Amino acid sequence: MKFGVIGLGNFGSTVAKALFEAGHDVVVLDRDRDRVQAMQRYATQAVIADATQKEILEELALDKMDAVIVSLGKDLSASVLVTLYLRDLKVKKIVVKIASEDHGRVLDRVGATEIVFPEKDMALRLAQSLISPNILDYLPLSPEYSLLELAPPKEFIGKSLAELRLRSRFGVNVLAVRQIIPERMIINPSADFVIKDSDVLVVLGKREDLDKIGGP
Repeated sequence: MKFGVIGLGNFGSTVAKALFEAGHDVVVLDRDRDRVQAMQRYATQAVIADATQKEILEELALDKMDAVIVSLGKDLSASVLVTLYLRDLKVKKIVVKIASEDHGRVLDRVGATEIVFPEKDMALRLAQSLISPNILDYLPLSPEYSLLELAPPKEFIGKSLAELRLRSRFGVNVLAVRQIIPERMIINPSADFVIKDSDVLVVLGKREDLDKIGGP
């Protein structure tokens, strides 16, 4: 796959490096020479330029990318301008890192296809892990729904999903089970699947319903 990353602060450079090390083509762009030079070994192409210059973006053929990530920090005007240009260039997926929810509303209106607010997401995950020690990982999908990885509470162990009746009792769905012994992922486990203490449940539901099964 092909990706573009505009803005090489901590977030942008980390995303670019992860994508490149996963074997994908990555084009990075920043107007800071030192940042670009530091990323040369982790990019297919590293460009020193101002992303708010539309002709620069046109030269990079970003419309052929699977996604372009925009990470320009607190500079809302630059983020808006770049997002508008990317939309004009018909980029398939425009992912924008935001500094506040107000910024997110603006960028959503001008054409961002996905908004990322790392500080808020990390804060929610930390709070959830402190409140609910059984929760191993937590991913908000929308203001209402979340996905979590859950270590099974004691009362789950040795019982089948049919016996637990999680959907009817709590309104949540077990999408998958990650088994440690043996190591494998079971997608859409059957109703007669019996939970072991070493299993990890991947569960989807409303936040208030997930709290009922993930709490202390």
